[in-house]
Amino acid sequence: MNFGDFYYPLPANEKQLDYAPGSPEREALKQAISTFKNKKIDVPMYIGAEEIYTNKKLEIRPPHETAHLLGHFNEGDANHVKKAINAALKAKDKWANTSWENRANIFLKIAELISTKYRFQVMAATMLGQSKTAHQAEIDCTCELIDFLRFNVHYVSEIYRQQPISVPGINNRVEYRPLEGFVLAVTPFNFTAIAGNLPTSAAMCGNVVIWKPAYPQVYSAQLLMKIFKEAGLPNGVINLIYADGPVLGEVCFNHPDFAGLHFTGSTGVFRTMWQTIGTNIGNYKTFPRIVGETGGKDFVLAHKSADVDVLVTALVRGAFEYQGQKCSAASRAYIPSNLAAEVKKKLVAQIKTITIGTIEDFSNFMGAVITEASFNKIESYIKGARKKDSKAKVIVGGKCDKTNGYFIEPTVIETTDPYYITMCDELFGPVLTMYVYDENKFEDTLKLVDSTSQYALTGAIIAKDRYAVELATNKLRNSAGNFYINDKPTGAVVGQQPFGGARASGTNDKAGSILNLYRWLSARTVKEIFNSPTDYRYPFMQSEE
Repeated sequence: MNFGDFYYPLPANEKQLDYAPGSPEREALKQAISTFKNKKIDVPMYIGAEEIYTNKKLEIRPPHETAHLLGHFNEGDANHVKKAINAALKAKDKWANTSWENRANIFLKIAELISTKYRFQVMAATMLGQSKTAHQAEIDCTCELIDFLRFNVHYVSEIYRQQPISVPGINNRVEYRPLEGFVLAVTPFNFTAIAGNLPTSAAMCGNVVIWKPAYPQVYSAQLLMKIFKEAGLPNGVINLIYADGPVLGEVCFNHPDFAGLHFTGSTGVFRTMWQTIGTNIGNYKTFPRIVGETGGKDFVLAHKSADVDVLVTALVRGAFEYQGQKCSAASRAYIPSNLAAEVKKKLVAQIKTITIGTIEDFSNFMGAVITEASFNKIESYIKGARKKDSKAKVIVGGKCDKTNGYFIEPTVIETTDPYYITMCDELFGPVLTMYVYDENKFEDTLKLVDSTSQYALTGAIIAKDRYAVELATNKLRNSAGNFYINDKPTGAVVGQQPFGGARASGTNDKAGSILNLYRWLSARTVKEIFNSPTDYRYPFMQSEE
């Protein structure tokens, strides 16, 4: 029963802590890291009210310290996926009928718990499990996730207030129902915030969710699930499972109650999922909502008027923060010939000062890439650029060492071929490829930037010339869903820069905005008339006599 129109105003973004030497947050974070490292955990799946352990236990090790064992998690099979779906559907009606204020306040409490009680634990889990520095973890698993939760509550509140007009004698209203079935949330390793947002945004709208995180992110995912439960999220609303992708898809995409997919991951996997859903479309009770944020081959385009220091900083931060493992990371750069020599000189000099190693040493700018498979893939591209017959050369970095962790130096490749493989392929690592273009062929280069990649996630223009900025903004309108002027192409903030791209980069449903929330709601229009007609005849039908 509703007793009022409970509205949640626009929140402020969570304040970032800086973890400077001597600060209380630095000491608290170091203590949390130490505590986690000294305790091995056995991570269950969370299905309904149960914590489920299996006979198949997989190791959790820090990518930057592979000799250390953090614990194990319990992998499930098809029967566990089916059990999770049943638990979700059992919880569905009661959750969907829970009042908005009681749903909303659960997620606001989750945000508050992360902001206060669990801030350093979530930070420590993300740093250890995903090899993030303190700064990268702070902007991800605390600030961004807290913002997702608080802003999404506001956005849903805004949606519920959007109502049609009524005229004398008629009342019209719109009900925003959850989807008819369950939502599958498949989340990536690289952002704890995304892992938390994909299941909670759908659940906030009254849906029930099956949540499958990437295995390298399980260490922080299980902590989020504990926080969800502590905040009062009812059993079965979000079910956390660990199952192989094809096994998960075989069960979920063949179930008649499959109603939606909230996905962040590779373009190839997303295409396969979409194709499977399309093949099975006749089996579902309703047309599923498909939302995906996938790959990127993100660019930085410099004009001949660019400030070299601004450009170099944008390249270093954009390409190498979090080891280049952001969907938005700068991975191809177009440098005008008049600036090339100075840019290369300053870029190489800055990169040589970058320190790499364990995230427990707060002086390090970079940690390790996430897995050995990722390490091997990136290393192969670097080796390819070093071949004598290559159209490219490594101008700085390139060292790869997995003796103690999956460490790859920040690497810049220069190519004479704008279609060289590392200008086109998504590497998802600390590798930037640079192409020098004729400074007087800026418009031709705009066409090159637009046509080189299948992706369209993020991009940046660096220029002092405002006409160049305007030209690039217009010509590259469909080249990036998030476009940056005189800044790196990373670091979107909830409520400020809604995030997402099109083309092969996804459905551009803009996480961190009201647009994304509409996808998890199904509207019903209700019309009530107060003076109902009692005769089928209309006035125009009356005789003129």
